[in-house]
Amino acid sequence: MKKFFLEFKVFALKGNMMSMAIGVLIGAAFQGLITSLTENILSPIIGLFVRQNFDYLELNVLGVTLRYGAFITSLINFFIVALIAFLMVRAMNKLLEYSKKKSEPAQPERTCPFCMSVVHSKAVRCQACTSEINQ
Repeated sequence: MKKFFLEFKVFALKGNMMSMAIGVLIGAAFQGLITSLTENILSPIIGLFVRQNFDYLELNVLGVTLRYGAFITSLINFFIVALIAFLMVRAMNKLLEYSKKKSEPAQPERTCPFCMSVVHSKAVRCQACTSEINQ
């Protein structure tokens, strides 16, 4: 049991775990911001077209109240968060791709005169046909 707790301690205190926890906290705050945007700005604007507060649109069916306005508001929240998450991941991927291109020096290459395969410039033998390559 002691070994289990030691393993958990190592796992919980790793940098990745702490970064994930911070990401969850920022995500929760971001969700609150998007919810506020939808409920306090977008829903009233949409409500202008329906002539009432959009969140309170409901339908009574056989004594059951279906609050479809609140559902549509949640759906709008989801799409806004999904769009922003997509844009953030896309930007991070482009940034990582850009930094990889900068950090990887171009490997000097040449062509093997015997088999025409691409060989590193410092290679003495071709990896494809094992012929000796003159420097």
